[in-house]
Amino acid sequence: MEKIPMTPSGYAALEAELKTLKSVERPAIIQAIAEAREHGDLSENAEYHSAREKQSFIEGRIKELEGVLGLAEVIDPARLSGPIKFGATVTLVDEDTDEEKTWKIVGEHEANIEKGLLNIKSPIARALIGKDEGDSVEVRTPGGEKSYEVLKVVYS
Repeated sequence: MEKIPMTPSGYAALEAELKTLKSVERPAIIQAIAEAREHGDLSENAEYHSAREKQSFIEGRIKELEGVLGLAEVIDPARLSGPIKFGATVTLVDEDTDEEKTWKIVGEHEANIEKGLLNIKSPIARALIGKDEGDSVEVRTPGGEKSYEVLKVVYS
């Protein structure tokens, strides 16, 4: 199986979610199922069916997280330097609009574009890999071709 690159903070966040699911969510849903069973006929009991559906989702997410964490390769960006690679925080300027953007290149399970965490498999991240400060980058996005200049590369 292929290792999944992940930052220490991304790994910690997934571990925390797994712990919450196992220690809080799972016991709560088991209790909800037990209470719904006490209401009698299960074939027409909406509370029971809803609780079972939620239990199925929780168990699926637990299995998914255990699998991801088991394959995780934690990479500390503070130990890296040089051209852009996994873990880099990159500041770019759009060459058409002069708009500056800052993204951190992370693993796919911790990516969140609203928080500036860019999936390493995204078109922008793939185009940035191997580039350095001052380089120009052409990116083919769903919205069309974009040109960026790399202003700053930081590993922290």
